[in-house]
Parts: sequence; C-alpha cells; structure tokens
Amino acid sequence: MNAAAEAGSTLAGAPPADRPNLGGKYLTFLLHQEAYGLAILKVQEIIGIMPVTQVPRMPDFVRGVINLRGRIIPVIDLRVQFNLDAQEDTSKTCIIVVDISRGDQRVTTGVIVDEVAEVVDLKSEQIEPPPSFGTAISTDFILGMGKMAQRVVMLLDIDRILADREIAMIELTQ
Repeated sequence: MNAAAEAGSTLAGAPPADRPNLGGKYLTFLLHQEAYGLAILKVQEIIGIMPVTQVPRMPDFVRGVINLRGRIIPVIDLRVQFNLDAQEDTSKTCIIVVDISRGDQRVTTGVIVDEVAEVVDLKSEQIEPPPSFGTAISTDFILGMGKMAQRVVMLLDIDRILADREIAMIELTQ
C-alpha cells in the first residue's frame, strides 16, 4: 500500500475506506414525485394496493394491516412517515413488502408508495454519502444518494426508517 492510500486518500471513484460498498441493485419508487431506492435484498415482493384494515390506537403512519396469503402484515404509509402531503391512492399506488431487521428481530412490513419505478444497478462510485443538515436533523435512514443521469435517487436504509418504539408498535399488529 502506498503512502497516499495509508493517509486515507482514495483513487478517483473508489469508496472511502470507512464507508461500506453500497453498490448493487435497488428497487426504485416514487413518493411525492421524488425518487427513492431500497436494496433489492430487503424486498420480498410488490403488490398492488389492497384494502387495509385499520387498527385502533396506532400512530398516523401505520395505515393498518393486510392479510397476505394468510399472514397478517402491518402496513405503513411512507408519505405520512416522511411528513409529505397526503394523497389519495391511485392505480399506481403499491405496497412493497420488506423485511425490517433490528438486531436479531425481523418484522415483515408493507410500505405504501406512490409508484414503483424500476430496479437499477448502481455502482459504488455512483453513490455519494447523504448530505449533512447539522446535528438537529437525523439522516441516518439515508444510505446514500444515487446519481443516475440527470436525477438523484435517495437510497433508504429500511432498517432505520422506523425508530425502535415505532417497530415495537407495528409488532403489536402481528
């Protein structure tokens, strides 16, 4: 290893040593006309919007539960979770069924999005770290910012979108 590499500098386009390699396949989707992405390995399936049974005393972002082939799955509305304007469901509204992990806990959850776009393959050099907005605003749920042609895709860490207490609330619905 040369002195420049030991000093922490990197080759052009290579990820810094302290950052994980985030390159890989991502399922992209739209929320409020903005593009987001989830690591494809976290996605179990994509289903069209279906009737959701409301559960009393749940927070606003929990739309309710669905019966998915005999399994009761909590469903969260990502628009509400991200404090975006409410919107009526359309024919393009989908539920992305994901696996959320917290330590050795795993919760299968449905995430309502405006529209599923495509699966993209991003190279590590196409992914920048999330911007810093100061210590008052947490961006730990953003893995990075994917650069694709003329647009930016916010890559989400589905395991960190919900806080521990929010995960505990949706576990009550299962």
